[in-house]
Amino acid sequence: MDTVQSAGLPGEAHEHHLDLEGMRTFGFWIYLMTDVILFGTFFATYIVLQGNTNGGPGPADLFRIGDVIVSTFILLTSSYTCGLALLAMNKGNKRALLGWLGVTALLGIAFLGLEIGEFAHMVSEGATMGTSAFLSAFYTLVGTHGIHVTIGIVWMAGVMLQISRRGITPVTKRKVNIISLFWHFLDVVWIFVFTVVYLMGVS
Repeated sequence: MDTVQSAGLPGEAHEHHLDLEGMRTFGFWIYLMTDVILFGTFFATYIVLQGNTNGGPGPADLFRIGDVIVSTFILLTSSYTCGLALLAMNKGNKRALLGWLGVTALLGIAFLGLEIGEFAHMVSEGATMGTSAFLSAFYTLVGTHGIHVTIGIVWMAGVMLQISRRGITPVTKRKVNIISLFWHFLDVVWIFVFTVVYLMGVS
């Protein structure tokens, strides 16, 4: 009897492990839904306040749409390279997985650099967060997205470190899938930012 029970333990442990990984993925989906609510609130706030410039500069006066288009292209390209990382992982190619994740992180850093440059330019023009309700809403929305991109880059670096040490395992696979989902979510949010904030702002 003991022999039969002990023989079933490895299978039970494996099923428990898979259930645990599934629960962690489900937990991330719940977190992502809270982020949808967060950004939805910020978008609604921005739409309401975008015309409240307090006599100061408005979107058409401040936005350098050419730089924003470059930033958008970089971020969308990073979404593509993140997809290539997933393909490499599914093929069991550790080296390619690490390479494409590294490229994705570098593109994210380039995007952040352009965003910081935009903020610095606007502040130099006297357009700070306290200048008007419009700018408060702008910095909150775009800045929150930038903070999420920063978190994503740090998170990706941590996942890369684990993959380099442990290889492609069920745990690291789940982590790559989650960071990929998070990264694609940020790209979708940015498309809305690009459309609602920048394109509508200069039109």
